[in-house]
Amino acid sequence: MEPIISTLQQPIQSEFNASSTAREVIKGIDLAGKTVIITGGYAGIGLETTKALTSAGAYVIIPARDIEKAGKNLTGIKNFELEKMDLMDPSSIDAFAERFIASGRILDLLINNAGIMWVPLRRDSRGFESQLVTNYLGQFHLTAKLWPALKKANGARVISVSSYGHQMAPFDFEDPNFEKRDYDTLSGYGQSKTACNLFAVALDKRGKEYNIRAYSLHPGSVYGTDLGREEPIELFKQLGTHDENGNIKPEVQARLKTIQQGAATTVWCAVSPQLNEIGGVYCENCNIAETDRGQIEHKFDEPETIRGVQPYSIDKNNAEHLWKLSEEMLGFRFDTK
Repeated sequence: MEPIISTLQQPIQSEFNASSTAREVIKGIDLAGKTVIITGGYAGIGLETTKALTSAGAYVIIPARDIEKAGKNLTGIKNFELEKMDLMDPSSIDAFAERFIASGRILDLLINNAGIMWVPLRRDSRGFESQLVTNYLGQFHLTAKLWPALKKANGARVISVSSYGHQMAPFDFEDPNFEKRDYDTLSGYGQSKTACNLFAVALDKRGKEYNIRAYSLHPGSVYGTDLGREEPIELFKQLGTHDENGNIKPEVQARLKTIQQGAATTVWCAVSPQLNEIGGVYCENCNIAETDRGQIEHKFDEPETIRGVQPYSIDKNNAEHLWKLSEEMLGFRFDTK
C-alpha cells in the first residue's frame, strides 16, 4: 500500500540551516511567562535546549531519573526546576504528571528529548524493550497525562526528538518487543524513532482543534553527546567514522554538528512562527525534511548526507495503527477530548 503522507512534508524557506545554533534560532524570541517541560533537559542537546529556552525567559521543568547528576549539569542556569521521573517506570510518569496537573499550570511546550541508543537487550517490568519504552512509549504516556495542561495553553507544541536512525527500521507491529525475533540494537533504535515520527503525525491530527501542534525531528549527526556511550567501537569502525584504533577520524569530526548546532532544530520547532500553521511533520537542519524515496545517497562518513525522512515513518495509516497499539500496550486510552 502506498504511504499516505502530509503534503506539508517538504522543505520551506527557512532563514536557518544545518550550521545554525540554538542561540541564533532563539534570538529575538520572547518566552517570558511560558512553561516548558523537557525530558533529558540536563545533558547533551537537551541541556543546550534548556539553556536556549531559559535565556529567552521560559520557565523550564526538567524531569530526571538522576537528580544529582542533573543538578550538577544545570549549575549556573536560572528559571528551572528539577523533578524526579523515570521513563521506564509508568508509576513514576503518572506521579510526575499528577503533580504538574495539580499545580494548575499551563504547559506551553513539551519537548520529549530523552533517549537511549546502542544498548543491549533490556526490558522493563512489563517486558517491554528498553529503547521502545524510553524513546517512545514513555513519552506517549507522559504526553497523554499532560494533555489537559497542553490544551489550556491555546498554542502549545509537542516536540519529539527523533533521529535519522528511523531509517534503520520501520515499526514492527507484529513483534515490537523482540519476543519472536533475534534482538538487534539498531533495529530496536530504528523502530523506536520511527514511532516518534508516527506519534507526531497522529498527535497533530488530534491536537489541531485545540491549537496544539506536534513535530518530530533529527538533530543531526552531533559530536560530544553521550548517546553512544554503550556502542561497540567495532560498529563505529564498520561505519567508516573511526580509525582502527577506535578514534574518530578528524575529517569526520570536522563535519559533525556541535551540541549547540544539534539543539537548533529542536528550538526551531519550539519557537518558529513559520510553523504556526504547520504540524505533524519531521524536521531537520532547522527546516522540514525532504521525503526520502530513494533519491538521497547516504554515506555515514559524510554526515551532511544523513538526511531525509522515510515515507513509512510519516504514513497516516501507520500512525493510527501505532496509536491504537500504544494504548493497548500501556493499558489506558489517550483521551484527547
